[in-house]
Amino acid sequence: MVVKKKTTEHKEPKAKKTTSKEDHSVPHAHPLSVQPEINLALVGHVDHGKTTLTERLSGKWTDTHSEEMKRGITIRLGYADFTIYYDEENDFYTVKEKSIKSNKPTKPLRKISLVDAPGHESLMATMLSGAAIVDGALLLVAANEKCPQPQTKEHLVALQISGIKNVIIVQNKIDLVSYEEAMENHAQVKEFLANTPYKDAPIIPISARANVNIDVLLRAIQECIPTPQRDTKKDPVMLVARSFDINKPGIKPKQLVGGVLGGTVKQGIFHKGDEIEIGPGYMVEEKNKKVWKPLRTTIMQIFSGGVPVDEIQPGGSMALGTTLDPSIVKSDNLTGSLVGLPGKLPPQYSQITLDTFLLERVVGAKEETDVKPLAKAEVLMLNVNSAATVGVVVDPSKKNTTCALKKPICAWPGDRITISRRVGDRFRLIGYGILK
Repeated sequence: MVVKKKTTEHKEPKAKKTTSKEDHSVPHAHPLSVQPEINLALVGHVDHGKTTLTERLSGKWTDTHSEEMKRGITIRLGYADFTIYYDEENDFYTVKEKSIKSNKPTKPLRKISLVDAPGHESLMATMLSGAAIVDGALLLVAANEKCPQPQTKEHLVALQISGIKNVIIVQNKIDLVSYEEAMENHAQVKEFLANTPYKDAPIIPISARANVNIDVLLRAIQECIPTPQRDTKKDPVMLVARSFDINKPGIKPKQLVGGVLGGTVKQGIFHKGDEIEIGPGYMVEEKNKKVWKPLRTTIMQIFSGGVPVDEIQPGGSMALGTTLDPSIVKSDNLTGSLVGLPGKLPPQYSQITLDTFLLERVVGAKEETDVKPLAKAEVLMLNVNSAATVGVVVDPSKKNTTCALKKPICAWPGDRITISRRVGDRFRLIGYGILK
């Protein structure tokens, strides 16, 4: 293990940092880096340094929600973009336009969107929703705590179940332990990964707080998490991870702007001016029954990397400005929706049939117990794409598990749906199903 000397003076991150345009954009960046190429999930146990690492890479503090400030944990998915630059003369990777080694301009290689997912056990649904929109993941492990912690274990299983193959283990907080303690923790991490698909994943020791070894982590991201081949010829589909009203209180009616949808494009290309459909949409009551109807709107603006663009392709986080009434999208009301061209969205389901694959043991709980078969009338938490819903088991047959959904989903047959059940006072991940 190589631990490099501190390269820059540490400055404590300020929790009250605002999310201005400077937080998102990279001045004078290479034209290719305007739109991020990939989404990287940042996952791990609570308080292992995910938000600090996000701030170190991007300059953006993602805990902007008031409850997050009070509790010191990430509640909603946080987004921040950063660009990896390369100093050829010194073979050095950085997130700065000028190298601290030579003070010369660096070469931009790739722009990346970081998805800072919650690590707190009660927020697993948000983390699973985030896993659906990413191309790779950084799993943070604190060097000053025994590995694995409950959520470290749960998040690794979640990445595996979500089908995420490219993972880098980030051994953070090495400034708080001795060399021998860091090596002991490294051995624990290796043992933890031994019987998983990630047994050969790189383990990078860093201190996010003291800015140590960040260049080694950037090199690992470049070498181990390639940009996947994107299909831009298919009908466009966007996964909605956030939705919000950006109008400030007291704004004059003439200055009102429509609701904003944030997330990532899964396939195809959206253009400014496109008419789009959002499913499952909004709920109305007809003949004493709850019915969900798709919404239609027009794309007024597209933002990628914090700047307006005329079209958006797969890769990285982005936002669509629409003509929707802001009250419809406020407070993440449309989170979990799919966006597509009119008539091109996948089917809407209020009842689903799954081919289920359950884990042998419940992960994340203090005491691991065997996973019992699903029971009739059992309440489950189900995650598909970026949606979270509650399902009640109607038929518990393993190859044809049928669940009635509290809130409908839009999904394709063959989609992977993660299954969590209530264990004690928390929902715990117990397996996944393939939609029939």
